[in-house]
Amino acid sequence: MAESVVLDPVDLHLLRLLQNDARTTYRDLAAQVGVAPSTCLDRVTRLRRAGVILGHRLELDPAKLGRGLQALLSVQVRPHRRELVGPFVERIRALPESRSVFHLTGPDDYLVHVAVADMTDLQRLVLDGFTSRPEVARVETRLIFQQWECGPLLPPAAPANTP
Repeated sequence: MAESVVLDPVDLHLLRLLQNDARTTYRDLAAQVGVAPSTCLDRVTRLRRAGVILGHRLELDPAKLGRGLQALLSVQVRPHRRELVGPFVERIRALPESRSVFHLTGPDDYLVHVAVADMTDLQRLVLDGFTSRPEVARVETRLIFQQWECGPLLPPAAPANTP
C-alpha cells in the first residue's frame, strides 16, 4: 500500500478547490486560500511530486458522443491465475467501450464500466468482446440508469482527542 502524505489545512483547501475545477489559475487559488501565488504554485508542485495530484482529466458526456447506454459487467475469469490477469486487463482497457476496470474479491473477478450506443451494441460487446474469450467463464450485465459524482476525495478526518 502506498504511503499517505501529511497534508495541512492549506493543502486540503487547495485540493478541494482543484477537484471542483482543475482549471483554476494559481492566482485565483491563492486568493481563495489566502496565500501568495508563488506559495500556491510551490504547494501544488509539491503535491504533484508527492503523487497526491495524479493529473487533470477532461470529462466528456458519453451520450453526446453516441454512447448513451452505460452498463456494469461483472466478469468471472477461469482459471483466475496471475498470468491471465495482465493480458486480460489490457485487452479490456483497449476496448473503446471500456470506461474503467476493477479487479475484485468475491465471486466476480472484474467489474467493467462500459458505454455503448444501444442495446444491440451492448449485446455485440458482451458476445464478441467478453464471452467469446476462452478465459471468460461468466458475464453478468447491469444497466446504469443514472450516475452521480461525489464530493472531493480528502484524507479521513483525524480522530477527535478524547481526555
